Amino acid sequence: MLTHFLHAALLVSDLERAEQFYGGVLGLTKIDRVLKYPGVWYQLGDLQIHLIVDSRTHVVLTEPDKWGRNPHLAIATPDLDALKTRLISHGCPVQVSASGRPALFTRDPDGNVLEIGQV
Repeated sequence: MLTHFLHAALLVSDLERAEQFYGGVLGLTKIDRVLKYPGVWYQLGDLQIHLIVDSRTHVVLTEPDKWGRNPHLAIATPDLDALKTRLISHGCPVQVSASGRPALFTRDPDGNVLEIGQV
């Protein structure tokens, strides 16, 4: 019998900064998993996010108005305004969705684009 789970893997060059962002700024729950690659796992509902350390990581960023068109990780929150305030207070770049829907875009410390929508 096969078991499955939904997860996203993101390459990061500085695990400590990534943990501060995903665990501290976003407030995701860190979970224990056996790791084949150096990194950490976070739980967000049914989604598990695996941050994999890769010092060669370099993400080319486009202009902020194109963030939603780049490959990106999308998550949802029940209180978008509170999370937006939290991101700004931590000095994270934030752009609201150009379509007017309740969503914003930010970047993690390695430049991975994160879309956060309102549930």
